Amino acid sequence: MASSFDVEKLTFEIFSILENKFLFGCYDQPKPIQQLKSNGKVRILSIDGAGATDGILAGKSLAHLQSFLRRKSGNPNAHISDYFDVVAGSGAGGILAALLFTRGKDGFPLFTADEALNFLIENRRKLFRSSAGGLLRQVFRSSKVEKLLRNFFGELTLKDTIKPVLIPCYDLSTCAPFLFSRADALEVDGFDFKMSDVCLATLADPTAMGAVDIRSIDKKTKIVAVDGSVAMNNPTAAAITHVLNNKQEFPFCNGVEDLSVVSLGNGESDFGIRGKTLLPSSGFLRIAGDGASDMVDQAVSMAFGELRRSNYVRIQTNGIIGQQQQLKSKKRKDILGVMEEIMSSQKNYESVLFEGRKMVESTIVEKLEMFGGELIKEQEKRKTSIMPTVVLKQPATPSPRTSSATTLSTFSSSC
Repeated sequence: MASSFDVEKLTFEIFSILENKFLFGCYDQPKPIQQLKSNGKVRILSIDGAGATDGILAGKSLAHLQSFLRRKSGNPNAHISDYFDVVAGSGAGGILAALLFTRGKDGFPLFTADEALNFLIENRRKLFRSSAGGLLRQVFRSSKVEKLLRNFFGELTLKDTIKPVLIPCYDLSTCAPFLFSRADALEVDGFDFKMSDVCLATLADPTAMGAVDIRSIDKKTKIVAVDGSVAMNNPTAAAITHVLNNKQEFPFCNGVEDLSVVSLGNGESDFGIRGKTLLPSSGFLRIAGDGASDMVDQAVSMAFGELRRSNYVRIQTNGIIGQQQQLKSKKRKDILGVMEEIMSSQKNYESVLFEGRKMVESTIVEKLEMFGGELIKEQEKRKTSIMPTVVLKQPATPSPRTSSATTLSTFSSSC
């Protein structure tokens, strides 16, 4: 009898043939000439919207990953941004992305992973309040969140991020998703926005805060924004598409085999399991976000095929039943205690081609550390690689400390 792995491999191969020959009509197209390749992989970090834990599960995962990277690399000052080339974040994930990848005055990221986690815990009631409470309360909450974000980001814009950053919102003026992008900001001033406005846009829960009007630095682009989780709660697919189509910054990335992706969820809601039939509008939005995140995970897993075990990891909990009350606690130690218990004891899930999801033996902590080891290997490999894996565009007036990746000017001068 064939093993389950062989059956899965055969199923994937059959699906690939059907997809290529019948879905896209590629019967006898010649194979492309082998292109130049670097020896490395582009490393993508994707962070979901708030989820059941208001971003704290992803924040705790990143704090653990940063601690592991510092310990294993021997660099006590290593940052998350040192080990990823692209970050995408929606809602709470957008806040984490901004805190971890925006450059401060000293050239380093504004926040370490631990500091970003503390920021979410200390300000979660301001950032993620779920009840609407009328127009007056919406305006009051919006102004409080805006003030909080401006205090941390000041006049920093998308151009001040260390690596490519992608943060979505939904634009009511065009009735379409809008993706804030460092690459676009460097190309056109009309797509450069203050980081505080970007974060405000991706957090604008329509049931509690209402839409927010923001403008680009040159005032030419106006966005009427609501929650990024409405547009794309799981931005992994958007990040992958950005990398595969951005040949200027990722010239040798031609497919999923050239990617290394970490996708962080924030805990699935358990409304249905708890038996509730009447939910507030915010509850329905959260459930819709969970479903969309799972669909993206399924699609990405299918795209990676057999490579998903080595090139793609999805961190997500299967609900947090029995721990909701502790998560509502104001005490930091109670919240972190719940997160540590979940991460060290709960088995992780992964998507299986045509079979939904299955539980794997690895815990969240074990998955993170396994992938952390791969990130360190990639970092070391780049030190001796002749061809650069990443060729980042830089602002016209770069800050004193450049990114750890190869810059465009460096690459150009070496050719």
